Amino acid sequence: MTLYETWLASAYYRNGRTNERTWADYIPREQAIYEDIIGNKLTSLSGTVTELAERYNVPKAYIAGFVDGINETQPEKIELETLTDDTQINLVIDLEKLYKQMVEYKADHLYSLPQWEDVFTREQLDAFYKEQKNSKTVHNPDKNIGRNDPCPCGSGKKYKKCCGANK
Repeated sequence: MTLYETWLASAYYRNGRTNERTWADYIPREQAIYEDIIGNKLTSLSGTVTELAERYNVPKAYIAGFVDGINETQPEKIELETLTDDTQINLVIDLEKLYKQMVEYKADHLYSLPQWEDVFTREQLDAFYKEQKNSKTVHNPDKNIGRNDPCPCGSGKKYKKCCGANK
């Protein structure tokens, strides 16, 4: 079984439901890794799976889970299925992209870390948050005109008594 398969087996049951016990243990450890990355303003993180597990004092399978989470921000995706103890991991960390991904995944325990305010201003964080939230919102430029709305021709009449009368 690969490290990634081990991670999936411990984090999720066969029916797809999450294993709350694993997640309760994993989330504070993941948060500590991100606190280090953000607090030290790291732009890269390198090492083998074993080295990273020892550095952050986590099981090797948790490193596979961490890489799974941060993989979306990577310019070159890491093949999760091929991770072994000796796999060299070279993460490129774009803090803005990382923050937006945390917002997208609704990981409020991560995007609300106080370390972010040492990296970006509150205004920048608010702008990133809004930008990410708005990127998933569908905007309909062609608003439907209701029968009782003012006519778009500018006459001041109701649409049903003006341009909509013949429809």
